[in-house]
Amino acid sequence: MKGTRRKLLDILACPIDKHHPLELYELTSESDKIIEGALACVECARYYPIIDEIPIMLPDDLRKENEELEFLKRWADKLPQKIVFDGKPFRLQRPSA
Repeated sequence: MKGTRRKLLDILACPIDKHHPLELYELTSESDKIIEGALACVECARYYPIIDEIPIMLPDDLRKENEELEFLKRWADKLPQKIVFDGKPFRLQRPSA
C-alpha cells in the first residue's frame, strides 16, 4: 500500500505533545492518497509537511530547514497563514506592508 491514505492520517498524533486529531490540509491528491499536504497541531502550532506521499513527523532538531522552507514557499498561497507565517519550527517572513 503505497502513499499516504486519508484514513491512516486519522490515527496520527503530534509527536511533540501527543495532540489528536491533527488538521489535514490537502494540496495534491490522487484517489484516496495525499501526495502533497500538511498536518497541523492546534496545541503546539507545529506543522508536518506531507511530501511525495510521506508525512515528515520528526522532532524539530531532526527536521530539514531548507526542505521545509521550500515546501512553504511552493504552497504559501494554498496553506493557511498559521502554518506559513506562524508555524513551528520553520516559517516564512511576513511580507512587508
